[in-house]
Amino acid sequence: MKLAFVWYEICSIWGQLSVKWQKELFKAVEIDTTQPPYVFKCQLYDLTGVPPDRQKIMVKGGLLKDDADWSTLGVKEGQKLMMMGTADEIVKAPEKGTVFVEDLPEEEQAINLGHSAGLFNLGNTCYMNSTVQCLHSVPELKSALINYSHSGRSNDVDQTSHTLTVATRDLFSELDKSVKPVAPMQFWMVLRKKYPQFGQLHNNTFMQQDAEECWTQLLYTLSQSLRSSGSSENPDTVKALFGVDLVSRVHCVESGEESSETESVHSLKCHISQEVNHLHEGLKHGLKSELEKNSPSLGRSAIYVKESRINGLPRYLTIQFVRFFWKRESNQKAKILRKVDYPLELDVYDLCSEDLRKRLEAPRRTLRDEEGKKLGLKPSEKSSGSKDNDVKMSDVEGSSNGSGEPSNAISDEGVPPEKETQMTGVYDLVAVLTHKGRSADSGHYVAWVKQESGKWIEYDDDNPIPQREEDITKLSGGGDWHMAYICLYKARVLPM
Repeated sequence: MKLAFVWYEICSIWGQLSVKWQKELFKAVEIDTTQPPYVFKCQLYDLTGVPPDRQKIMVKGGLLKDDADWSTLGVKEGQKLMMMGTADEIVKAPEKGTVFVEDLPEEEQAINLGHSAGLFNLGNTCYMNSTVQCLHSVPELKSALINYSHSGRSNDVDQTSHTLTVATRDLFSELDKSVKPVAPMQFWMVLRKKYPQFGQLHNNTFMQQDAEECWTQLLYTLSQSLRSSGSSENPDTVKALFGVDLVSRVHCVESGEESSETESVHSLKCHISQEVNHLHEGLKHGLKSELEKNSPSLGRSAIYVKESRINGLPRYLTIQFVRFFWKRESNQKAKILRKVDYPLELDVYDLCSEDLRKRLEAPRRTLRDEEGKKLGLKPSEKSSGSKDNDVKMSDVEGSSNGSGEPSNAISDEGVPPEKETQMTGVYDLVAVLTHKGRSADSGHYVAWVKQESGKWIEYDDDNPIPQREEDITKLSGGGDWHMAYICLYKARVLPM
């Protein structure tokens, strides 16, 4: 371990630094003075390996504090700053002998670690970090982003959406390759440029934001960028991965008027009331709503009841617990702390339309038989491998939207396959985004992600912590502990 001295020289254009680290010189290092010095220290960590908590940077009046105001520090162009601190030791691999994990290249160390890196909190950015970690767990999305580097920006995608998509791709890649925490500087800067609400300040400090809003906005941007040309044959990746097709019956009890609607959404809502104790009950509430609109037959406004059913299933089902509401008395978002249990395995069959249920019957029968075989049970007569059953199975391959169109399921490469996978309506929990606190605009967000090995990791910003699976379902609420805000389920599909 060596004591390191780092000299920083302010370039002629304020906002860029030349960084001298031992015998190396880093040119044009950007600095944003609207952000706290802690963000600057995270950049230095990436360059030098000196963790932020070990950095001692001399400025006017003493040491540079993490939450200091740049405008009061008197830093001028051409001024040199000195930092003292001990860098993390880089272990060199021995020329001969046993190869230990710490001796491997960093990318190989990341693979052996069994989980991806954490993310530094850049100042109330836990909402962003937890969103990124959950979406980063979707391998098909990562594959689609890698392919995006080859296709580039299309004419119908604006520059900021393109830039945010590239920043997402690069951040995902960095998380996979790094064994130490990553500072998502570029991603955060681009996110705030695309969506200025995430750059709101209060007393010169960035405000906490709603993780669900970040999740929704990021997916919307990616849906624009990753959409293939000729969408009728090649639907956009985000819709294929996360899109839930709904068919709704809208009727007016007073006049008897009735109509039907179809729409595609990226998540289902779990509404919480005194009657809701389980996720399934909340989903049923979320699929039924009342709205007021003009009635042609009555010639005035009337109350309509909208009842929806799932008509097309995604590979990944996103569920948001509607825990926040606007409280007029305090003029702020309040949180519903009620406990709502959720399962590790979710079956949405009874939430589907009649047509979709029929299409799911054969794959579900096969799934039950396959799981039964593992338990030593005999398969049912209807799915014993007869020729008739083979024909029926081919009819339902990939058709889960109830209208004869292909299902939303896609291959691991992030593009629609020639033959679609068979959806069953059964999903397994793979990620949970939780919130701790009483308000969406405060508190703390954390991501809990299931790894390919089956183990769970809690991503508390830059600190990945292994967890037991039985502890994941305890994040159901009922107190001030972390409680589920968004759940991500992966479809259990039949092998082709």
